[in-house]
Order: sequence, then structure tokens, then C-alpha cells
Amino acid sequence: MKIAPTAFLRKTYLSSFLQALLLRVDLLWLQLSYFATLFVLGFFVLANLEPRNPLHRPKNFDLFFTSVSAATVSSMATVEMEVFSNTQLFVLAILMLLGGEVFTSMLELQIKRFKLLQTKKTQYFNSNSCTDLENNSNSSKNDTDLKHDSMKFLGFIVLIYFLTVHISAFLLVSLYISLVPSARDVLSNKDLNIPVFSTVTVISTFTNCGYLPTNENMMVFKKDLGLLVILIPLALLGNTLYPVFLRIVLIILRKVSDKEELEYVLRNHSELGYGHLLSGFRCRFLGLTSIGFVGIQFVLLMSMGWKSELMEGLNPLEKVIGSLFQVVNTRHTGESVFDLSLISPAILVLFITLMYLPPYTYFLPREDTDNNKCNEEQKKGLIGFMLVSPLTFLIIGIMLICISEADNMHKDPLNFSVLSIIFEVISGYGSVGFSLGYSCKRQLQPDGNCKDAWYGFAGRWNNISKLILIVVMIFGRLKFIYKNGGKAWKLF
Repeated sequence: MKIAPTAFLRKTYLSSFLQALLLRVDLLWLQLSYFATLFVLGFFVLANLEPRNPLHRPKNFDLFFTSVSAATVSSMATVEMEVFSNTQLFVLAILMLLGGEVFTSMLELQIKRFKLLQTKKTQYFNSNSCTDLENNSNSSKNDTDLKHDSMKFLGFIVLIYFLTVHISAFLLVSLYISLVPSARDVLSNKDLNIPVFSTVTVISTFTNCGYLPTNENMMVFKKDLGLLVILIPLALLGNTLYPVFLRIVLIILRKVSDKEELEYVLRNHSELGYGHLLSGFRCRFLGLTSIGFVGIQFVLLMSMGWKSELMEGLNPLEKVIGSLFQVVNTRHTGESVFDLSLISPAILVLFITLMYLPPYTYFLPREDTDNNKCNEEQKKGLIGFMLVSPLTFLIIGIMLICISEADNMHKDPLNFSVLSIIFEVISGYGSVGFSLGYSCKRQLQPDGNCKDAWYGFAGRWNNISKLILIVVMIFGRLKFIYKNGGKAWKLF
């Protein structure tokens, strides 16, 4: 079959343009463009699909907010989830999947592999003589080829990890709901089918988004301990312990295989530029730190909430499993089995602190001897060095929202408290999705038209405040941009 010359030229020009784009454009701008595309496409698809009830169609701004929240895996909600039809729920699941950290890291790894290959070709064609090329290649060509093949091998392993976890979790969740009448009745009463619920729940939990097809999130399943036990490790596999499990998989593979690429991946983790591939030394402390954070939250929540209204109606085992599920979701999944507005303010402060921390935060009691990491942050130059720190950015965001909601804070101070706003903003920045919600009972001036709804506190904000929160969510999803921000400021 012959290809028309015009079509061939178009294909060639398009290929050349894409190659030049990948080589010349900074990874930051590629990610911004990628997410902006997801936001816009997600909004248009959601807006053109019929909701579950056409009479309760969400406003366009709320649909855009939901699209941004799903793609940044923040799960901040301004509308009830049961408003969306099954088709719209699948669209949200796709946005969560494409915006998830593991999936985008695979794309980033492929871009870096492509750049390495193009760099190698450029060096080859720029060589002045075959003799020079041969002399340089004997020592470096094999290293370049091995690095390229190792990146390809790592990408394949991550893909298998990604697919295996999703498929296994989908089968387990579907099987549990099919066999347990209480869980099955919940979906039946809400007119949700098992495949839709299982797909959205598994993707949302692994990507650490927190969007679920039910208005009440996991509160309606607080007595379904089997489902909670399935989702607890799933949240960790795609979040704080992903580097730990990835390294465990690689170590197991090394015991059954002697591939040269596998050995290279384990020994030269920092050379590959894959931020989720950490050394064994770091993985040990990351695992211990993550378990420590969960343990501290668990002990405090159990000790202060055991006999409180928070756990009313639950037996001891349900309290233990529910509390464990709740504290695991603080970093950064955002699924909840308890009403967060009933939790002690002291614990809420702890939640705020842990939501703010990046997922791979770990305690290191001695100096890290791993000095081979790629210093990409140093390439960001003076501007990145002088820009404000993440904490400063959040303070500015909180102040702007307080100014925007000043009238509501004056008329409705119990709902529009500073703590509630701080909690909402930090939750959006940390891509968690926790919210203290809004209660008509807390109004000092009762409004007869007020109606409690199953969406986050941000759903009661005006559009300006929501827009500020959108910026915060995007900033939080791309927080690596400001990793070294604000270091030009010296505090004495």
C-alpha cells in the first residue's frame, strides 16, 4: 500500500515537531500542558454528558472544579457524587487514572528515555571521525545503551505493577460486594452497579484521589470491614509506600533473574531520574516513618474517640479497623469512614500537619551518603531559588480566601471558621480531599432555606474562593516545582 506524498510529509513534519517539542521544552511545561489538557477535556466531556437527574445538573464552574480536582487527584467536592451518571463516573475515573502519580511518572520516564536516545544519536552524528567515535564509544556507548535499556526495563516493571494492582483490587472489591449482602444492598439502594463502583473505587484509592460514587464516601461502608481491609493496603501501594513496594518487587525479580538491566536499576537508581525509585537505605526509613505516622494518629484517634460520638454504634473491632482506615487515608487518599467535624480539634491539627507533608517524607537520624542523585532542582536557576516557599504560598491562599469569604465568616462564624478554611486549603494542597463539611445546625442565624448536602465545605464558597482553591490544588499536584523555593530567605 502506497502512502500519498502529502500524507507522508505531514506525518514526517508532525513527528519532527513532536520530537523537537519533547527535546526542547522543559518537563515542567510539559506537565502543565498535560494537566491543562486534562482539565479542559474533562470539563467538556462532563458538561456534554447527562447527569443522573437532568433536573439537578451541576453548574459549569462546579463541573470544571470537579475536573481539576479529579485530574490533580485532590477529590475536593463542590457537588454531591451521586449527581453524576455512570458514564460521568467513568470519565472521572479516567481523569484520576491519567492524573495519578504512578501513571504520570511512567510518562515522565518514557520522555527521559526518549531524550537519552536522541542525545546519543546527536553525539553520534556530531563525531568528527570514526576513530574518535570508536575511542569514545568503547567506554561510554555501552553505558548509554545499558542506561537506556534499564529505563525501558523499569518502565515495563512499573506498568506491570500498575496493572497487577488495579486488576487484583478490582476483582477483590467486586467479589466482596457480590458475596456480602450489606455492601450489595448499599449499591442497590443507590442504583449503582458493581463494575462501576469497583472501577471508580479502586482507581480512586490507588491514585489517592478519594472520589467515590457514594455521597457519604466510605461512611456508608463503615461496618463492611472486609472492604476496608482491601482498600487499606491499596492506598499505601499507590502512595507513601510505593517506592518501598517497587524496590521489593525489583529485589524479588533479581533473585529469580540475572538480567543486567535489573542489576543496573538497583545499583544506579538515582542515575535513571525516576523520582520514585529510592535506595534501599531511604526505603527503610521511608517505611518506618510512614508506619510511625500511622501509628501516632491511630493511638490518638483511638484514645480520644473510643467513647465519643464519632464511633457511636460500632463494636470494638469495627472501631479498630475504621480508625486504621481513617488514619491511613490522611496521607493522601482522603477517603473517610467518620464525620471529620466530630473529631477532636487536637487531632485535626495533627491531620493538617500530615496532609501538608509530601508523601515521601521520612526521618533520617544520620547523614544520607547517597550523593549520586540528579540535582534537577539546581537547574531551575535563580528564579526558583528566590520564589516563595510552599508554606508561604498556602498562607497567601488562606488569606485571600478569608478576604473573599469575610462576609460569611462574620455571619456564620461556626461554619466559616479559620480552622475549617485552613483544613480545606491544606487538604486541597496535599491532594487529600478531607473536608469538615458544612452544617445548617451550626448557623447562628438560622436560614430556613439551608439544606445539608454531602459535599465538601468548599461547595459553600463563592466562585472566587473556589478559583483560589483550584490554583492551590494545581500547585499541590506539581509541588516539586517549588521544592527549593524560598531558600533565598535566611531566618536567624
